[in-house]
Amino acid sequence: MAAIGAVGSGLGAVRAAQDAGAIQLRLGGTGDTSFGDTLQGFLHEVSSMRAEANDAIGAFVRGEPVEIHQVMAAAEEAGIALDMLIEIRNKLADAYRAVMQMQS
Repeated sequence: MAAIGAVGSGLGAVRAAQDAGAIQLRLGGTGDTSFGDTLQGFLHEVSSMRAEANDAIGAFVRGEPVEIHQVMAAAEEAGIALDMLIEIRNKLADAYRAVMQMQS
C-alpha cells in the first residue's frame, strides 16, 4: 500500500505541474484525456483490483462459497497491476531526472 501512496504523491506533483502549464501532454485518440488523468485512472484501477482481491480473500477465509482459483487469480492480477504501476512510476522518475539533467 505504501507504493500506491508514493505513486499518488508523485501524481500530485505531475498534476500541479500540469495545472501550472508546465506539462501539456495529451494521449492519442480523442485528445480529451490528459496524461495525469490517465495515470490517476490507472491508480484507481489498481486500487480497486487490490480491494477486489482482498474481498475475495476475506470471503474465502470466512468460508463463503468462493473458488480458490478465483481468489488466487484476483490476488495475482492485483499484484501484477501494482508491479506495473510501480514500473511506470520508476520510468516517469527516470524521465524527469533525464529532463532535469538536460536543463542544467
